[in-house]
Amino acid sequence: MKRTTIRIDEAEVGFDGAGLVPVIAQDHVNGEVLMMAWMNREALDRTLRTGNMTYWSRSRQAFWEKGKTSGNHQRLVSLSIDCDRDCLLAQVEQTGPACHEGKRSCFFTGIRRN
Repeated sequence: MKRTTIRIDEAEVGFDGAGLVPVIAQDHVNGEVLMMAWMNREALDRTLRTGNMTYWSRSRQAFWEKGKTSGNHQRLVSLSIDCDRDCLLAQVEQTGPACHEGKRSCFFTGIRRN
């Protein structure tokens, strides 16, 4: 798939009514989906400015720089926005597990139909 790179004003990002946008973190080497989290405008700005993935924790109502306390850092490699401009895809370099349960990916539980 051919990828187009554009400069985007943060005002063009479709933040929801709470001022948040979902972000999917994906391993930049093998494409594995590692986790999903939320960003507000400031978290997006911090991520773009520092290159360290910074999210907004809805439960703690605080910024969360991935790896700052755990050592399991995520460095931003590239950032894309979907066609509706309401979801971000971050290609990252992951150090250690991405999941707080110690798993490589947060998506380790399969669901089956009853």
